Amino acid sequence: MALWMEEHSQPMTEAERADLDAIIALKEAAALELKEKGNEYVKMGKKHYPDAIDSYTRAINQKILGESESSILFANRAHVNLLLGNFRRALMDAEEAVKLCPANVKAYYRAAKATFSLDLLAEALLFCQRGLEQFPTNEELKKLAKQIESRQNENEKRKAQVSEALASAKDLVSAMESRHLKMGKAMYQVLTGMKKATLDKSNILHWPVLLLYAEAGNGILLSKREVLHNLLEGTPGAVADIVDDQKEDEDHHSCNTKSSGKWIKVNEKKTLHDVIQQPDYVIPGIPVFYVVSKRSAFYRDFTAGKWIPP
Repeated sequence: MALWMEEHSQPMTEAERADLDAIIALKEAAALELKEKGNEYVKMGKKHYPDAIDSYTRAINQKILGESESSILFANRAHVNLLLGNFRRALMDAEEAVKLCPANVKAYYRAAKATFSLDLLAEALLFCQRGLEQFPTNEELKKLAKQIESRQNENEKRKAQVSEALASAKDLVSAMESRHLKMGKAMYQVLTGMKKATLDKSNILHWPVLLLYAEAGNGILLSKREVLHNLLEGTPGAVADIVDDQKEDEDHHSCNTKSSGKWIKVNEKKTLHDVIQQPDYVIPGIPVFYVVSKRSAFYRDFTAGKWIPP
């Protein structure tokens, strides 16, 4: 019987050919039955999606169907993988479906959907375009292409915002360095929110100022990298990867962290510009001044170092 024929051998008799045709027919029927079973599992809901994938996989493994039917099987499995969130597997199946049958419109759509979900926007748009070349009126592909283009525009806009915020923060850092200002960790943000210094077109620094009564805190000097990070906080640039010269950053940090936090008495007649340029003054995000009345009993405790901030 043909069932026992050796590999690569050809049927010699009519009986052997008939047996081989029967075996092929059985395998085709089994593959098509598995395909239909997979379709039924999909209709039964998410709980049965793994069963659907198993059925499609078993049908594919029969390796008996033609390219068009095999393309449908891969596209169907891609569909279920999309539903399960297995986007990389869905993409692989959809690509195979397109390869087997370039006229399979669902394969293009599912390949585009998978790449879109993986945020591979250029590839996703290409799959849409390839599908629309063959099926110009396909509404699903048109709709998906618009969504992809919209996401691309959003990404470009976000990149521009990040770039602008990063450039602005770096300009601020340069302005502070040129003025020999020392920056510390931002304090009292519950009161100040995300308020920061700003630099205008004339290269003038503008500072919001916080006045506190009977409160105080210690200043810890920050590195250039940390200052830049704090300035970017709350802006689109907060997601940016800050890459600076590590050696310069380490040198900056090591040569300035020797200072310890202490009270600095301020001459009220001086300008803010002059005050913050004092070599032993560390700016905690924005200038913070502690206001203490000399007439109060608290003043003696404060100046004697007996009061600790809450």
